Amino acid sequence: VQLQASGGGVVQPGGSLRLSCTTSMSIFSIPAMAWYRQVPGKERELVAVISKYDSTHYADSVKGRFTISRDNAKNMMYLQMNSLKLEDTAVYYCNADPTYRGALGDYGGGRYWGQGTLVTVSS
Repeated sequence: VQLQASGGGVVQPGGSLRLSCTTSMSIFSIPAMAWYRQVPGKERELVAVISKYDSTHYADSVKGRFTISRDNAKNMMYLQMNSLKLEDTAVYYCNADPTYRGALGDYGGGRYWGQGTLVTVSS
């Protein structure tokens, strides 16, 4: 499975961006897909995860501001990011686990990763 993230860029605090993740296979049956982010010198952290039934789980730091979604017909996953803050600056990665069977809150990352897309929030 190949994943490719896009949509990053430079935005002012309070602004919005929409990230997209394209995949090389049908995502209809993939149980869990997620967005992670990483700042240099820090561990990669989960931002949001979505199940094939469109259940979602978010990191506390982005709840109410970010929305994860997936379009199975287009084999795409998205991350709508609103009210961006300086601390949202990071490289964002898309991730998928075709075999995950646990709770979304316990998601620890699947084996398939896309290359990152840089989001810079700056005034």
